[in-house]
Amino acid sequence: MEFLDLSFSAEYGHMLVRFLISVFFSWIIIDRLYFRKSQRREFYFTFMLISIAIFFLVFFMIFVLEDMKGKTGIGIGIGLFGIFSIMRYRTDTMPVREMTYLFVLISLSVVNALASTMSLAELVATNAIILLTVWLCERNLKFQPCKLVQYDRVELIKPECREQLIEDLEKRLGLKIKKVEVGSVDMLRDMTIIKVYYDSEEDLHNSVDQMAKLPK
Repeated sequence: MEFLDLSFSAEYGHMLVRFLISVFFSWIIIDRLYFRKSQRREFYFTFMLISIAIFFLVFFMIFVLEDMKGKTGIGIGIGLFGIFSIMRYRTDTMPVREMTYLFVLISLSVVNALASTMSLAELVATNAIILLTVWLCERNLKFQPCKLVQYDRVELIKPECREQLIEDLEKRLGLKIKKVEVGSVDMLRDMTIIKVYYDSEEDLHNSVDQMAKLPK
């Protein structure tokens, strides 16, 4: 029976080479560029597994549809639409930087899975270009740690009271504050949302820093 055939086709062997290239470049982007600066393990897990899953999903989708001729293009289009709709996959709001990394890694996996007609040199060069682009962006991006704070002294949010506001926040938070941005104001409860930028070598991307309000 064909199902019990234990041999490997030449196409499957080529796929494994593309898979190793995809995993290698994805790992560099995730581990050396993203995680080294962010230290967010939950996204490390998500990025790595999604990139691997997307690669095999795209490859086997093409492998199954390759004999369907005219229907292949339609199948690929629907499949890719479904794949990129995974960008909405999240339980909490995903920060823009993490969403960008997810998009890049999904795109990288799709490119490697579809690149059956490219030479090995062309495939490596394409991956290297994407890696270089991410590295250049990360190199020129300097993070300023920040927190969203629910603040109760709305009388200090006036521009002329900015120094008093910073002084009060530094005293209550124990941080060296560089800048503050005042957001929405609730006049009924005398509360406001303030984004506080501060100096710190630790917790540049604390997973709760960007919460707009305390969980109920």
